Amino acid sequence: MNGTTRTVIVVGSGPTGLLLAGDLAAAGVPVTVVEKRARGISNLSRAFVLHARTLEQLDVRGLADELEAVGRPLDRLRLYDRLELDLRALPSRFPHLLVIPQYEVEKALLRRAVEAGADFRYETEATGLTQDADGVTVRTKGPGGERGELRAAYVVGADGMRSTVREAVGLPFPGRSVIRSVVLADVRLAEQPETLLTVNAVGDAFAFLAPFGDGYHRVIGWNRARDVPDDTPLDLDEIKEITRLALGRDHGMHDARWMSRFHSDERQAPAYRVGRAFLAGDAAHVHTPAGGQGMNTGMQDAANLSWKLAQVLDGHAPDSLLDTYHAERHPVGRAVLRSSGGIVRLAMARRSTALALRAALAAVVTHAAPVRRRALGQVTGVGVRYAAPLGAHRMTGLRVPDVTLRGGRLHQALRGGRFVLITPEPYGDGGARKERLAVERWASGSRRTTVLVRPDGYVAWASDSAGAADVEAALATHVG
Repeated sequence: MNGTTRTVIVVGSGPTGLLLAGDLAAAGVPVTVVEKRARGISNLSRAFVLHARTLEQLDVRGLADELEAVGRPLDRLRLYDRLELDLRALPSRFPHLLVIPQYEVEKALLRRAVEAGADFRYETEATGLTQDADGVTVRTKGPGGERGELRAAYVVGADGMRSTVREAVGLPFPGRSVIRSVVLADVRLAEQPETLLTVNAVGDAFAFLAPFGDGYHRVIGWNRARDVPDDTPLDLDEIKEITRLALGRDHGMHDARWMSRFHSDERQAPAYRVGRAFLAGDAAHVHTPAGGQGMNTGMQDAANLSWKLAQVLDGHAPDSLLDTYHAERHPVGRAVLRSSGGIVRLAMARRSTALALRAALAAVVTHAAPVRRRALGQVTGVGVRYAAPLGAHRMTGLRVPDVTLRGGRLHQALRGGRFVLITPEPYGDGGARKERLAVERWASGSRRTTVLVRPDGYVAWASDSAGAADVEAALATHVG
């Protein structure tokens, strides 16, 4: 592919679209981001948490340390009464979650994408698309209402729950509303909470508090007895009442700068790829905010897709590589729907049987190490493993932690969207592939496994007794 067809259009400039656009631009792929909002980062964040696996992906992109300096780490995640996850045991450079507003994440990702050369078209709305054998044409409406078209090899819909891209390719979005009339507000507090994140459910009420870092807190609340349409007027007294019911006090809320209602859905598209069109983030899956997995899952979608698009567009891999995006990420999205939905249902339990189940689950997670590790892996993303071909090495599909190598850390070696070959013995410098491949050695001489790590940090291939011919065959297959 060459010329204008060696391009990608990304619709939407939230965290998912920004990470994807930055990766593609950094790989030398011309990318255009279509965003119907005006230029500028909104301070009305929806998400407030970065989990360990997302921080690892940001570390690969050289952004984690600056975000860690802005956000506030929390090493314990309380999901509801008596169920608390201790994150300090995570096998990660980031054994915590980072409390940070979404807009801070977007600022860092936007800067990276712009510096890498991504083209942004603000106040431009994608209105539809058509596909053919050579590419995709996206129809647009500009800031003055003018109609236009953009042409590319592929398009990625990172345009949220009401995705135009998803509708244009005819995909349904099956699911249902789980909670109606959830209230949101940004408020100042006269009394600061005792914990960084405050969350609790009592009877028919639920409330969550998180700091912005600028003197305001986001409050999310729900009252089972107040089930009204999203357009019903909302005032601060109602928000304070819900908070008092759930938390026992309203912390002296005042000076609300923004208030709104919404309903929380659980939905997932049946396919993440239709021809030359892909879905990522909320365009592909939406779920309850429990566990703070939404923004994180979308950014990890982008990390999975970006390097595959670059490989195919540069002629190093067949188009079939792109089918693995759906194969790998759709099960992850389905698992997040189950886990976040389960957290909400148990948090809002009223019946004695559900309350007993919640207490039993809390006891099991607290005292059974294997169950606790699995729960931690699910919520934080470090437990994600992709399916491996029949007969593949046991490590294939596993996430590789930020291991120490003779030349530095793995995350540093992965920068630039490269594969990393880790060997027990010297193996050249990658030869003709060295622009896309870093060759490293284990820091410890006792490690004898040869591992090829994908740009997104998962094992593509491994062998316990690889010869030069085996390594070369693996590189030809995966790196191209």
